[in-house]
Amino acid sequence: MKPASPPHDLQGPRWRNPAFMLMLMAVANGFSFATWIALLNNFAIERVSFTGIEIGILQSLREIPGFLSFAAIFIILAMREQTLALVSLALLAIGTGLTGFFPTEYAFYGSTVLMSIGYHYYETMNQSLALQWLPKADAPRQLGRIIAAGSFATIGAYGLIFFTWKWLELDYVYVYAAGGVITLIIVIFLATAFPWFKQDVEQRKELVFRKRYWLYYALTFMGGARRQIFIVFAAFMMVEKFGYRVEHITALYIANAVFNMIFAPKIGALIGRFGERKALIFEYIGLIIIFASYAFVTSPWIAAGLYVLDHAFFALAIAMKTYFQKIADPADIAPTAGVAFTINHIAAVGLPAVLGLIWIFDAGAVFLIGSAMAVVSLILSCMIPSHPEPGHEVVWNRTPAPHSTPAE
Repeated sequence: MKPASPPHDLQGPRWRNPAFMLMLMAVANGFSFATWIALLNNFAIERVSFTGIEIGILQSLREIPGFLSFAAIFIILAMREQTLALVSLALLAIGTGLTGFFPTEYAFYGSTVLMSIGYHYYETMNQSLALQWLPKADAPRQLGRIIAAGSFATIGAYGLIFFTWKWLELDYVYVYAAGGVITLIIVIFLATAFPWFKQDVEQRKELVFRKRYWLYYALTFMGGARRQIFIVFAAFMMVEKFGYRVEHITALYIANAVFNMIFAPKIGALIGRFGERKALIFEYIGLIIIFASYAFVTSPWIAAGLYVLDHAFFALAIAMKTYFQKIADPADIAPTAGVAFTINHIAAVGLPAVLGLIWIFDAGAVFLIGSAMAVVSLILSCMIPSHPEPGHEVVWNRTPAPHSTPAE
């Protein structure tokens, strides 16, 4: 099958184009989620008196909407993907804005789930729209620019938190509310300033699960497990073990965001040059070392350095998306985005709670488990062909491009 041409000129002079809209959506998402995550561990410990068990439960609940992301394919039967992306961003904003008003255990669980519904359904639609709107040859670089735009927003959010918290001594209520309101303003602008963009290929409005995508599914599953250890326990370690305060955690997040803003477009370009296989092998070798180091670190400065390095590897996940873009039937992109997010969150739903129990007895063991997961991911990444395409999804498989059906 001849690859479909991109539906719009993404390099055109007009700012009202799909690529720029994806960047602004990344800004809205980044600002709201950065506000929520920057205060999460301190709010949980200082206001809601969480231990490792409760934070594990909260993170498991947060991942349930991600596990249910496959349902997005049914929602787009009645709603455009672009509309669902904007509605999801609005829910993210509302959930974030409400968090500080209800500092109790169950209210914190509730606002987290609402925020998470918006975040995960936005991420599902964002991946689908990006892989449909961006041309294959330029997708890694454009995805890097989108990550950079989101990182720019997180720098703004973290910088605002850092200075207002330190100098104005604002309460959690005001900071969370500001994060939600600013995101809503951006969503309103997106809804009114941009046209509805059409797709060249009609997406299948049914669940798609194909045998020839199995390596992408496996990498996605392991990526979800690795992400939980970073998001939940690496940051929690900074607060619980090393006594990091809000401004310290925020400074780390700013460092992460600055790295992504500067280097994500370059990383995307390098992935386009060297290929997905080499990029993912490099990522997982690095993660094996970083997670093993987490288990034994005793210096708060070394821990901070590991945390920044760990986050830096997230930009390499562009390679997983573009690998799928290269092997996929163009009509499978939207339904597979939902399926992939569900697979990504299978481990994420139960893993934080289980690891939270392990954390109580041996925090280092949690990170050694993460290192073992990175070893599995490294083995899987070695199976990616140097030049993936339909019919050549795995190194030992080379067959004619399939004429696939939903039941395949």
